[in-house]
Amino acid sequence: MTPRVALVTGGTGGIGTAICQRLADQGHRVATNYRDHAKALAWQQAMAARGLAIAIFPGDVSSPESAEAMVRAVEAELGPVEILVNNAGITRDTTFHRMRAEQWHEVINTNLNSVFNVTRPVIEGMRRRGWGRVIQISSINGLKGQYGQANYAAAKAGMHGFTISLARENAGFGITVNTISPGYVATDMVMAVPEEVRAKIIADIPTGRLGKPEEIAYGVSFLVNEEAAWITGSNLDINGGHHMGW
Repeated sequence: MTPRVALVTGGTGGIGTAICQRLADQGHRVATNYRDHAKALAWQQAMAARGLAIAIFPGDVSSPESAEAMVRAVEAELGPVEILVNNAGITRDTTFHRMRAEQWHEVINTNLNSVFNVTRPVIEGMRRRGWGRVIQISSINGLKGQYGQANYAAAKAGMHGFTISLARENAGFGITVNTISPGYVATDMVMAVPEEVRAKIIADIPTGRLGKPEEIAYGVSFLVNEEAAWITGSNLDINGGHHMGW
């Protein structure tokens, strides 16, 4: 397909890394953001050792001003952003009756408000050029809920509400907007869960295993293709059958 400029937020994490690698392998010019420069630089060097040139830019996606400055820096160096993957996310888990306001707002700001903060600076350019791909990385828990994750589930569910509205507004401009909702994937965050808890999760997955970050990245690479131009406003569940709907 035609090489594009792709911005992946939260690209240095487990799923984000796989997405950056997959898009770079497709020939796209890939960028991601960071808050910790030393960590991001080490990550970038690791990508370079694999033959992948991925650009890194400072940017706090929970801040509208920082997110816009990041987008403008990406565009100044690489060109207009044509593929946007809103992947950045955090957890601050606790049962709701114990949840502090800051735990709620930190998750909503990073996981949901960031989607506005980063998409808003790129959408007008996509409309002018008549082409764009916007993908939200949501979660199985935005669909089915999870104990101790009222903040996270609310943010992840909100991401798909954003998707379906933005898809309607921009379908006539050659822009597709979709959501991917991963199940439990073998990232550092999931592998840090106590083994007995992880075993219970796996026992409830029909395929009998955790997902791989590369499997989520494949979903992204599918949706950004030219051939996926008639897929918009959709949610792609990638969860090993853990949660099924229609």
